[in-house]
Amino acid sequence: MPLHHRICNLCEACCGVLIETEGQRVVSVVGDPDDPFSKGHICPKAYALKDLHEDPDRLTRPLLRQGDQWQELSWDEAIEQAAQGLHGVQERHGRDGVATYLGNPTVHNLAATLGGPTFIRALGSRVRFSASSLDQFPRMLASYFVYGMQLGFPIPDIDHTDFFLILGGNPLVSNGSLMTAPDMKRRLREIRGRGGRVVVVDPRRTETADVSDEHFFIRPGTDALLLAAMLNTVFAEGLVSLGACQGRTDGLEQLEDAVKALTPEAASRPTGIDAEDIRRLTREFAAAPTAACYGRVGTCLQSFGSLANFLIDALNVTTGRIDRRGGMLFTRPAAGAGSRGHYGRWRSRIRGTAEFSGELPTASLAEEIETEGEGQVRAMFTLAGNPVLSAPNGRRLDRALERLEFMVSVDPAINETTRHADVILPPRSALENDQYSLAFNALSVRNVAKFSRPVFEPEADSLSEWEILGRLATRLDELRGGDGSASTMFAASPAEIIDMMLAGGPYDLTVDKLLEQPSGVDLGALEEGGLERGAIGHENGRLGLFNEHIASELLRLGEELDDLDELPEFTLIGRRQLRSNNSWMHNCPSLMKGRDRCTLLVHPADAERCGISDGARVSVKSRVGTEEATAELSDEIMPGVVSLPHGFGHSRPGLRMAVAARRPGSSINDLTDDGPIEALLGNAVMNGVPVELSPL
Repeated sequence: MPLHHRICNLCEACCGVLIETEGQRVVSVVGDPDDPFSKGHICPKAYALKDLHEDPDRLTRPLLRQGDQWQELSWDEAIEQAAQGLHGVQERHGRDGVATYLGNPTVHNLAATLGGPTFIRALGSRVRFSASSLDQFPRMLASYFVYGMQLGFPIPDIDHTDFFLILGGNPLVSNGSLMTAPDMKRRLREIRGRGGRVVVVDPRRTETADVSDEHFFIRPGTDALLLAAMLNTVFAEGLVSLGACQGRTDGLEQLEDAVKALTPEAASRPTGIDAEDIRRLTREFAAAPTAACYGRVGTCLQSFGSLANFLIDALNVTTGRIDRRGGMLFTRPAAGAGSRGHYGRWRSRIRGTAEFSGELPTASLAEEIETEGEGQVRAMFTLAGNPVLSAPNGRRLDRALERLEFMVSVDPAINETTRHADVILPPRSALENDQYSLAFNALSVRNVAKFSRPVFEPEADSLSEWEILGRLATRLDELRGGDGSASTMFAASPAEIIDMMLAGGPYDLTVDKLLEQPSGVDLGALEEGGLERGAIGHENGRLGLFNEHIASELLRLGEELDDLDELPEFTLIGRRQLRSNNSWMHNCPSLMKGRDRCTLLVHPADAERCGISDGARVSVKSRVGTEEATAELSDEIMPGVVSLPHGFGHSRPGLRMAVAARRPGSSINDLTDDGPIEALLGNAVMNGVPVELSPL
């Protein structure tokens, strides 16, 4: 039976796999021991490559909504219906009458990675949304402020570090996340094996915290205050050592002055971490021979998300960790490079939130549809996205989508979002496309490259995302009486585009050369010298450690100390699970089997006070909604905090996802609030949501 070399594209780790096939059927999926990056490691998600390819619910023909029913169309008919509908809305209401949303799976698939942004340019609307504003924009904005690059920030050199400090991240489960790193368990074990330390700061004792040297519980939403207090200690105790950044920074003195009042004593009560522990943690981090501070989604989904991530960068800069082996190093991907981006060129229509990288926060999508007037969103285009489950106040967005004049979804499933579409254009299976991890190689803890040909010959009359979007853009251009430029944008194939990118990269590589080494090419460990190679995007070539936006946020942080001290009885946080990666994995039998994992974690002391027993059904109520869940009592969650996993909530009518519907669970985003927003980006505050808890 044929054996195919691929990567598992179901999370950011990009583990190498060997897929054995028989006809159009996947027989087995195992780790590739010759992959120079993952070295044979895989997690349970890898076998879901088979589930996704063979899913009986996966759409294979375009669909047109007819009332409550769906009618199959030919591709010519479907493209025409979709193009006419989008064009009609833009003719009546202007280009911005159509909004776009790109979902998380887009960057896991080469055809969608290249096709999504290209189509949006052809569509011509600047009302753009994506999953990035739901999980990572604060990290990117901080990078834009400090390094002058929204993408291109340094990555923890975890394979050589002596001290790995993790805030709001669970890399043992995510395999990195904005830090591509397969087999994190081995990598963390090796840090400790060479005498190093792993320290985790999180409201939950996560799987990563379980294998760390030390774990600090922190009250949700207070990471920025902890980091400000750590910086205060760095300055107050003379621990500043800029290393490779010496002579390359602007704003260091202003930053020192701005955090003077944010002492460990001021931070202790709101964060729940003792002042002396804050000082000790800072001293140990600064004194370690090498160290890296890494923050992830928990630091992003809060009121001070951009500030928290900025302060992570500032801590790494002031302790000499940037561009240093064992610290934070800049990658040298074989194809593609970091982008500079832009911020605040225009603002959203209703709340006036600033655009970032041409996008608006998804938290504002529902109000942009609901609110009448010039610029109102009248139609939607979605690509591989399910914002009804991933955006805050999902019930509100669900209702808003019903009001649209027209909606097109490029998606292989009828899910909670696409059930509202007028036309669904389903792409073929990912295993029928070329694959190259363009985004994740640029975030990798080691420089690697791998190009894979399709596992299966494409089914007759099937199209990739690239082909679907190219045909749709071309037809839109024709309806506008255009010059044919849209078809030119899609003239090259994804493989040809990667070949051109490789030609412009730092290595002597081509697609053909990569195909000669099907398990992948090792391009070496991350290296120092990124600052000299031009990793900084600011015109003066210097790192920015202070600006008016950060000044305003630090001032607000100081003013809200009392508010941070007065927390509600319970706050809600999310959690990620190894057998899941958002809602698009929940129709995979291999991942959904076993015990119910959509449970509400409750500390035993809280449960006793509320009269809740283990396994009992409970009601969780927020400002925007009420959900029911099964209580799971555990001391891994700190008192006063409860946790639901994200991606569930498959109980809405009209879905065609049989496996997910059998284990629907509760949607955490029917509880998260789209009202409170992060000041700089307008992102929803989805971490630390005030809730009420009661037994049923």
